[in-house]
Amino acid sequence: MTETVVPTTDNELRDYSGKAVTIADVEAAARRIDGFAVKTPLLRHPALDERTGATVLIKPESLQRSGSFKFRGAFNCLNLIPGEDRPKGVVACSSGNHAQGVAASAGILGVDATIVMPADAPRIKLARTRAFGAQVVTYDREKEDRDQIAAALCADTGATFVHPFNDPAVIAGQGTVGLELAAQAAGAGHSLDDVLACTGGGGLSSGIALALAHKSPETRFHTVEPADFDDYKRSLEAGALLSNTRKSGSICDALLSEIPGEIGFSILRQLASEALTVTDEEVLDAVAFAFTELKLVVEPGGAAALAAVLHDKLPIKGKTVGLVLTGGNIDPDMLSRALSR
Repeated sequence: MTETVVPTTDNELRDYSGKAVTIADVEAAARRIDGFAVKTPLLRHPALDERTGATVLIKPESLQRSGSFKFRGAFNCLNLIPGEDRPKGVVACSSGNHAQGVAASAGILGVDATIVMPADAPRIKLARTRAFGAQVVTYDREKEDRDQIAAALCADTGATFVHPFNDPAVIAGQGTVGLELAAQAAGAGHSLDDVLACTGGGGLSSGIALALAHKSPETRFHTVEPADFDDYKRSLEAGALLSNTRKSGSICDALLSEIPGEIGFSILRQLASEALTVTDEEVLDAVAFAFTELKLVVEPGGAAALAAVLHDKLPIKGKTVGLVLTGGNIDPDMLSRALSR
């Protein structure tokens, strides 16, 4: 297990191009999104405590505006776009949750949004992104490059590109999850031993890790990824950015990033403890457990951290553990598949 190291100065948290995210950025983001983002509760359920032998505190970002934590980072980022650039609109790439977060934020701020989404994204995510008022451009994730499509759209219109995870403003917004989690746990008299979060590109995970390093420095933070798409785990172990060889093939569509974001990786390589992975079958079990026992609707990618706890990926008996359910945008067919197993 990698030992957690708290930075001595915020300037140490830099990516290769010199961009930085500081705890002050996260705290500023919390003020910026206040009144717009939902301050999701911290829940505890006896069924989960009994199954794990631990005190498990759940941060259900599935209850967040637009159905996932992504609203936080998107709203913070769009707020920081200069006024003269807002009429040109924004462009984003996403399999669905960042898409909805950007679309919902753009609607609130009166900004036009175009979202590049894979054609095989869950139907509910495609429909809800359009319902928020965004224009959706679909692509084949196996044959086409979404970044090239987005770059062409930005070049044509002058729109601002909103990266799903490799952006300081997005990371700062996602870090507000960690601020809330630490404050809520402390307010309830709990000292967090470990915190787990579902991890794709690393925007949420790096933001949470940064917040915990300053607000709950004894807490160990863990990334959780699909077993065959563990680019973060392998990158953290190697100390260098490594990519996934495949672009699709897991039910955890929200976590299928090709490679870690440089900014998030530069934070997590210092602040993350042991990286964890879960299988699709374990994730389906977690989706079903959340629905039947916790009475929460969670999508596969949003249930990875819960799956890690349910399937003993980390020794937590007797400990106090926090986990983030990152999204609840699940197609009815996928929920039925999980419940009928």
